[in-house]
Amino acid sequence: MSYSAEEIKKLNAELKQKSPVEIAQWAVDNAANAVVTTNFRPYEAAILYAATQAKRDIPVIWCDTGYNTPNTYRHAEEVIDLLALNVDLYVPKQTSAHRDVVLGIPQIDDPKHKIFTEQVKLEPFKRAMAVHKPDVWFTNLRKGQTAHRDNLDILSLGADGVLKVSPFYYYSDEQLDTYLEGHKLPNEHKYFDPTKVLENRECGLHA
Repeated sequence: MSYSAEEIKKLNAELKQKSPVEIAQWAVDNAANAVVTTNFRPYEAAILYAATQAKRDIPVIWCDTGYNTPNTYRHAEEVIDLLALNVDLYVPKQTSAHRDVVLGIPQIDDPKHKIFTEQVKLEPFKRAMAVHKPDVWFTNLRKGQTAHRDNLDILSLGADGVLKVSPFYYYSDEQLDTYLEGHKLPNEHKYFDPTKVLENRECGLHA
C-alpha cells in the first residue's frame, strides 16, 4: 500500500465522513496485511471492535509491558473473550521482577528511562512488527492526545512505510463513551503506562 502525501490528504477528507467500521473496512480491503495493536488501555475495545468487524481474524498484537494493573488484565481477558480476538502476545525479554532489582522504573529525567522504555515497550513492538510485516496498522490515536498526534489524521504514513489507520481520530471521550455503550463494549480506566507518567506524553511508538 503506497500513497503520496496528496493522496493521503484526499483520502482523509473522504474517510472523515465515514463510520469507524467503514474506515476499517476500507483499510482492510486495500491492505495486503493489516494488524491492530493494543495495550488494553481505556477505550481500546472500540478500535478492537472496529478492526474485527472489518476482518474477523485480524492479528491483534498485544505488547504487554508487564506493569499493567490487575484491572487492565481482567479487562483484557474480558475483551479477548467477548470479541474472540486473535491475540499474538509480545512481552519484554526480561521479567519485571528482574528489572525491578537491576533498573526499577526510572523517572523521565533519568538517563536510564530511555533504556527502560526500549526494554518494556519499543523492543517488543519492533519484534512484533518484524514478525508480522504489516502494511496497515490500526491504532486508536486521537486528536488532542499529544502535540505530535494533533499533526496526524485518520490516515498517516510512518517512516517505515506502514499506513497507520486511526478510525476514531476525531472522537472525543464523550463520543467514545457513547460508542462503547451503543455496542455494549466494556471499558476500564485503571491503567498504568510506566513509560509515560504524564497522560499527554507521547508513548514512543508513534513519535
